[in-house]
Amino acid sequence: MGRLGERRRTVWRGMVIGWALVVAVAGGLTLWMQDSAEPAGPYVWEQTDPDEPPDLPPCPTPEDAGTAACAYGTYTENH
Repeated sequence: MGRLGERRRTVWRGMVIGWALVVAVAGGLTLWMQDSAEPAGPYVWEQTDPDEPPDLPPCPTPEDAGTAACAYGTYTENH
């Protein structure tokens, strides 16, 4: 194999090593940033009463919104 083949192999090997380093560093940064982005605990479920109506803003009247309709119904209309 001539000098050209050896040079090509050396360049190829350097590119593969560089790519592997970039992947390893990016993976480490991803894991580090993912852990730091989560809010601090403790995590708890909010207790709600199923008989209590949800807090929703009032539906706009046709005069306020033109042709827009309310995207949700009230609690009493659904049950």
